[in-house]
Amino acid sequence: MTDDVLVLPLDAIDPADPAALGRVGGKAANLGALVRAGFAVPAGVCLTTTAYRRTVALGPLLDGPELVAADARAAVLASPVPDEVADAVRAACPDGPVAVRSSATAEDLPDASFAGQQDTFLNVVGPDAVLDAVRRCWASLWTDRAVAYREAHGIDHATVALAVVIQRMVDARWAGVLFTANPVTGRRSEAVIDAAPGLGEAVVSGSVDPEHVVVDPGGAVTRRAGAGGTLVLARAGGGTETAAHAGGVTSLPADAVRALAALGHRVEALLGAPQDIEWALDADGTPWLTQSRPITTLYPLVPGRPGLRLFLSANVAQGVFRPLTPAGLSAARHAGTGVARLLGVPVDDPEQGPPMLAQAGERLFVDLTDVLRSRIGRRGAAGVLGVMEARSAAVIATQLDRPELSVTRRSPLPALRRVARIAVRYRIPPAVVAAWIRPARARQRAFALVRTAGEALPGRARAGRVERVERARWMLAERFVQVPPRTAAAPVAGFLALGLAARLLRGHARPGELGTVLRGVPHNVTTEMDLALWDLAVRLRDDPDSVAALTGTGPAQLAGRRDTWPPVLSAGMADFLAAHGRRAVAEIDLGLPRWSDDPTHLLGVLANYVRLTDPDRAPDAVFARSAAEADAVIERLAGRVGGWRARVVTVALRRARDLVGLRELPKYWLVTVLAAARAELAVVGADLAARGRLEHPDDVFFLSLTEARQDFDRRDLVRTRRAAYDRELRRRHVPRLVYSDGTEPEALAPETAPADGALTGVPASAGTVTGPVRVITDPLGAHLDPGDVLVCPSTDPGWTPLFLTAGGLVMEMGGSNSHGAVVAREYGLPAVVGVRDAVARLSAVTTVRVDGTGGRVEPVG
Repeated sequence: MTDDVLVLPLDAIDPADPAALGRVGGKAANLGALVRAGFAVPAGVCLTTTAYRRTVALGPLLDGPELVAADARAAVLASPVPDEVADAVRAACPDGPVAVRSSATAEDLPDASFAGQQDTFLNVVGPDAVLDAVRRCWASLWTDRAVAYREAHGIDHATVALAVVIQRMVDARWAGVLFTANPVTGRRSEAVIDAAPGLGEAVVSGSVDPEHVVVDPGGAVTRRAGAGGTLVLARAGGGTETAAHAGGVTSLPADAVRALAALGHRVEALLGAPQDIEWALDADGTPWLTQSRPITTLYPLVPGRPGLRLFLSANVAQGVFRPLTPAGLSAARHAGTGVARLLGVPVDDPEQGPPMLAQAGERLFVDLTDVLRSRIGRRGAAGVLGVMEARSAAVIATQLDRPELSVTRRSPLPALRRVARIAVRYRIPPAVVAAWIRPARARQRAFALVRTAGEALPGRARAGRVERVERARWMLAERFVQVPPRTAAAPVAGFLALGLAARLLRGHARPGELGTVLRGVPHNVTTEMDLALWDLAVRLRDDPDSVAALTGTGPAQLAGRRDTWPPVLSAGMADFLAAHGRRAVAEIDLGLPRWSDDPTHLLGVLANYVRLTDPDRAPDAVFARSAAEADAVIERLAGRVGGWRARVVTVALRRARDLVGLRELPKYWLVTVLAAARAELAVVGADLAARGRLEHPDDVFFLSLTEARQDFDRRDLVRTRRAAYDRELRRRHVPRLVYSDGTEPEALAPETAPADGALTGVPASAGTVTGPVRVITDPLGAHLDPGDVLVCPSTDPGWTPLFLTAGGLVMEMGGSNSHGAVVAREYGLPAVVGVRDAVARLSAVTTVRVDGTGGRVEPVG
C-alpha cells in the first residue's frame, strides 16, 4: 500500500501494517481489525491522512513559540480542498445517511485514548454535506481541548494528522457504550453497559443519564435505571434532533445485555486489552460496533501467586506516586531481600526479590494476602497502617470478610518466634530499657552507629565494573538491614513512653493534646535538615548577590551554572550538601539524582525562603514556639492527674520527646545506602557509555543491577524503558490497594461525606487554620506563599522544606504517625491526612479551613 492512497475500504485496512496508524489513525485501524475478524461493523471507508496533508498546511503556525488553536482551526477551514480529494470523497460515500468520524494518528492509543477530543457528525446526507463534515473533522484536530490534551501527553503537534471514517448509519433503537472491564473499580472481565434509546451521542456527550448495567464474570446482571435527560435522534432528511427522555425504568432487553457482554469479551480477546466500545442496536436487535478503543485509565494488573491477591502500593505508602526507575525497582527488590532474610524468609534471587513484592506500572506493590490470612498478621497490619496509612487500614477493614482473605493461620507463635529471634539477636529489650534510663546516651549511640556505618561503606577504593555492581548489591541486600535493628530501641522506648502516658491520662487528655506534646520534637534528622536550609537562607538574605542570583534566575538554570554562583551562595551550598546532599525528592528511588547531583529543588526553596521576612513566621521561631507549647501541655496534663501519676506522666512524656525524633534514622540510613550504591552505579554507567554500551552514563539507572553487571549493548533496551517510564509519569491515578484482578477496593468502599460538604480524614496535628489552597503534586519547582495550605497526595522528606512556609497540611495518604503528620506536628501546622481524593476535590477551591483536631477540611471560598 502506497502513501498516496486517498481512500481505503475498512476491510482493506491491515492493522498489523506498521504504517497503518500513520495512514488511517487509531479509530480506523481498530475498525479494520474488527471487520477482518468478522464483527458486525457498519460498512464504510477511511479517507486517509494523505488527504488531510494535501489539503492542510499549518507550517508557520506550528513553528511559532505558542500555538493558538483558534488560528489553526480557521486556517484548516479556509484551506481549499483539492479536486482529487473532493472527487475521492464523493466517489467513496456510501448510499444513504452516513456517520463521519475523526480518526487521528494520536487517538485510541494504548496509553492515550483522546476520547471525545475530535468531532463526529451523524446522519449526514449527500456528498456535499459529507465533504463539509470532513473539513470540520479536520478542523476539530485543533480544538482547544485537543491541543491541550496533546500537550499534556507530550505529543508534538507537527506529528499528528487526521483521517476520517465514513460509515453507513445504523438505524439505532438503542445505543451506548460498553466497557469490557469496570472503569470505576478496575475489575477485569466485568462488563459495564451504558445505554439509551436513539443515537449513542446522547450517552457519549452526557446529555442523558443512561441505563446502567453491570455483568460480572459469572454472568450475574445488576441494573440501574437512568434518570433520563435529552436523547439524540436521527432526523428525516439528515442531521439530528433532540427529544426529552423521562428515564426511571430499566428496559434494555435482557438478550441484548447478554449479547453485548459476550461481544465485548470477544473484542477484548481480539485486540488484547480491555476495551471502551461504542455500539448501536438496530430494529432487528443486531448489535453493531461503531468504535473500539483501549481503556487507558485502568491500572496494569499486578502479577502475583495463583488466586485472588490483595496488594498495597509501596510507592503510594512512601509518598512517591511517580514511577520508579528500573535501577530503583532493582534496588528495592535487593533491599526487600535483606528484610525478608532478616525475618527468616528465604529468597533465592535478590534480583527477583521476596515473593510478596510485585511490580506493575513501574511501581512496587506488597502482597498483603498471606499477612491478612493470619490472625496476628491482621492485628499487626491494622496497627502499623492505622498510624502510618490510615485510609488503607480503613479500606482493608472493609475487605476482611471476603473468603479470599479468611483467616487460615490462627496461632501467633510463628510470627512471635521470628520477632523474638531478631530482638534477642540485636539485644533490643535491654536497649529499650537503657534508652529509657539514659536517653541522651541512647541518642548518641544511635547517631554514632549510623555515622560510622556510613563511613564504613565501600566505594572509595578503585574497582572494576563487576566489583562495583557487586558492592552495590551487597550494600542493599545485606548491609542495609544490619543497622535499623540496632537503632530501633531508642524510638521504640519513646513510643512506649508515649503509650504509657496515654494510658495514665485516659479520660484526662483532650483531643489533640498528646499530639501537641510531639510538636517541636528535637533530634529528628529531617527537621534538622530543614532548619539547616532555613539557616542558610537567613545568611544568604544578607548577601545581595546571592539574593539576586536566587530570585533573578530560574532554579534549573542556576543549578546548571554552579561556577557563576556568588561566593556566599557557593560556600553555603557546599556546606549544606556535604551534610545533606544524599537526600532528594522521591529519595527511595536509587535512580533519581540526589541533591548533590542536582540542587535545582533546593535553589527553588531557597528563593522562596529569602522572600520570607516576617520574623514571627520564621521557621526557627515557629519550631521554638511549638516546643514551648509542648512543654506547657506536658505541665497541664500532669497537673490534671496529680500525685504519682503526675510524676510518671511527666517523665514518660519527656522521654517521648527525647526519643521519638529518632524514628527517622532507619529511613535516613536507607537513603545513605542508596546514595552510596548510586555512586557505584554512576561509575559503572560512565564506563558502559565510554565503551558504547549506553548512550549516556545516566542510562545505567534504566538497567537492573544484574544488567548493569553485564557487558552488553543496552541502548535499545534503555530507549524502550525510558519511553515506558515517561508514559507512567503521565499516569494520574495510582491505586493504594488493588486486587490481582484489577479491582480497587477503595472504589467499592462507600464514603459518608458530611452534609455540609466538608472533607474528613485523620486528625494529624492539632489546631485550626484558614488559608489559601495550594495544590501541589510534585515539589520540584513548587512555590508556597507564607500561610498557604499545602494540599498534596503524600510527602517524603524531600517535601519537608515546603513545610517551613506552609500554614497547614491536607494529604490524601498517611496516618497519625506518617511522615507528613510527624513533620506537621513538629512545626505546629494544623494537619489532616488520609483525606480521600483531596487533590481533585480541592483543586477548584480557593480557601479552606483545616481543623487538625477534628480531622475536617472545610472549603470556605
